[in-house]
Amino acid sequence: MFGYVVPAYGKLSPLDASAYRRYYCEGCHQLREGFGLTGTATVNYDMTFNTILLCGLCGEGLDFDGTSRKLCVLEHPHAESEIMRRMAAYTLILTKWELEDDDTDKPSKKTKAISFVLGRAIAKAVEEFPEYDRMVGEGFAALRDLEEAGCRDARLMGRTFGKGLIGALEDIAGDHYSEDLGEMFTELSTAVYIMDAIDDLDQDFMDGTYNPLLPETGYVNARTLVDRDIFEITSLVNATIGELQGRYSRVRPMLKGNVSLCDNIVYYGIPQSAKQVITGDATARASVKNVLTNREARTSKRARRVVPGADVQLEHLLSGPGASAALV
Repeated sequence: MFGYVVPAYGKLSPLDASAYRRYYCEGCHQLREGFGLTGTATVNYDMTFNTILLCGLCGEGLDFDGTSRKLCVLEHPHAESEIMRRMAAYTLILTKWELEDDDTDKPSKKTKAISFVLGRAIAKAVEEFPEYDRMVGEGFAALRDLEEAGCRDARLMGRTFGKGLIGALEDIAGDHYSEDLGEMFTELSTAVYIMDAIDDLDQDFMDGTYNPLLPETGYVNARTLVDRDIFEITSLVNATIGELQGRYSRVRPMLKGNVSLCDNIVYYGIPQSAKQVITGDATARASVKNVLTNREARTSKRARRVVPGADVQLEHLLSGPGASAALV
């Protein structure tokens, strides 16, 4: 239950709210069925959106029953979907590399313990889809190279990270893959990377781990940095979300289902998450390590204080469809 790619729940229709819940729960069922009970700890909002979009694009897994038990994690999958099965494996493989990256940045007993607990599930996913493991690993290696070079371009780093993830998603999409879809996934990963970098400023500073948004000297805290650089940060986020929405607008006509649900997440949910991260209203940690170690609450509150005039800039993040130049 973590991630940044979430719906704007207040704008969801009852039908879309029910559909979103079914997809989220089905992700958990697919993980348990395919890779064991421990694998269900990795279910997250970001992968749920990818599944919703790919199912809508391919016309697969659009109609299936929802969860019926109170202890829903024990249910078998309700959808016969190869996309969902592959997305479950991909989620575990991505988790593997996130944990290895965390352990490289700052080795800890907790990270090693989580890797051990998830080890069997991850090993099975890697065994079934070694090509996904190779591609994601290469993506993390490219990102690591930029970190070691001291890169301060958060968009470049986010896009580098995103491009490392495209191969697996291209395979899952099959004949429905397109350049626009690949660019959309790249920009989605970039948006997540940037939001996570903002979210983790204080923790990365204390841990001594790399963050492209951290200055070399003079860091006080996240709130001070964001207030000082509010226009640069919102411009960075707006540019990324604008590119994401522009690519989605080209993919959207190809969707065979889940259109209004995807619209909600892309046009309202992601901008809302970005605004919350920037203002410090809430955080939505995008790492299984942060959830399982309870480094901070999965949704935490921070004092909101934004420099005068910045609300106008931030408001563009919640303007909805048509707000971005990329949509013109």
